[in-house]
Amino acid sequence: MAVLGAGLIGVDLAAKIMRSDLLDCGLVAGRDQRTPGLRQAADLGIATSADGVRSVLEAETPFDIVFDATNAMAHAEHAELLGRSRILLVDLTPSRVGRMIVPSVNGTDVPEHGDVNMVSCGGQAAVPILHAITRLHRVDHVEVVTTAAGLSVGRSTRLNLDEYVDTTQEAVRTFTGVKGVKGVKAILNVSPARPPATFRVAMTLMGDGLDAGSVRDAVDEAAADVQAFAAGFAVSACVVADGRAFVAVEVNSRGDRLPAYAGNLDIINSAAIKVAERHAAQAFTLAEEKTA
Repeated sequence: MAVLGAGLIGVDLAAKIMRSDLLDCGLVAGRDQRTPGLRQAADLGIATSADGVRSVLEAETPFDIVFDATNAMAHAEHAELLGRSRILLVDLTPSRVGRMIVPSVNGTDVPEHGDVNMVSCGGQAAVPILHAITRLHRVDHVEVVTTAAGLSVGRSTRLNLDEYVDTTQEAVRTFTGVKGVKGVKAILNVSPARPPATFRVAMTLMGDGLDAGSVRDAVDEAAADVQAFAAGFAVSACVVADGRAFVAVEVNSRGDRLPAYAGNLDIINSAAIKVAERHAAQAFTLAEEKTA
């Protein structure tokens, strides 16, 4: 594995990779040697570089998977450069480049190599719930309101706020079938509150035949699937009445390098690690079959 980006997301990713039984972090690459994240990665015993994507391209041993934790604008360049190799590029920026993956919904669709997009932290929290409900009920309108603590929103994310909203909306449309500009709305709140606000995603759905029992069952099942790799994910509200359902989830970070309120970073990183581990397990299985 290599990690592009040495901000809040990149360093936590590196720590999670080092904790995995299937993955090994060979490089964390940034663009400025003074970046604190590069020093933190070095303290973990990981090789670092300030040459960005160039260090990945020039590595003596090719990487199997590269995580892009930079920003949406930089990812377009990275995808073009790394697309010439047989690397699986896991994009944690809201670039909308590559196939959108939400592990508990379509995690088995990850290609052998190419570019997969982890949507956004709000998308990773909301899509499993919304997908589960819309499989059972016709829904005409979905609103997703994400609240994240300002301290957990780094510079790259702040540069991509519009892309974040657009990508989250596109993911909701894709995974629920709710179409049209007016059918799906995503809102992002960056909270300056002290103490920092816990990461929260509130979803409102409007449609026919929404039933409290079936909605709750669908929500609980979807939540359990997410909790399998993001233990801090929890449903805090589920109310159904008069053709409207309101579901809220909160995510507390159980991450290695993150404070509890930074559930937004923990869930997207945990989802990316889940994708990488599944990819690695499949590669090991294929290798064993070839040598059998």
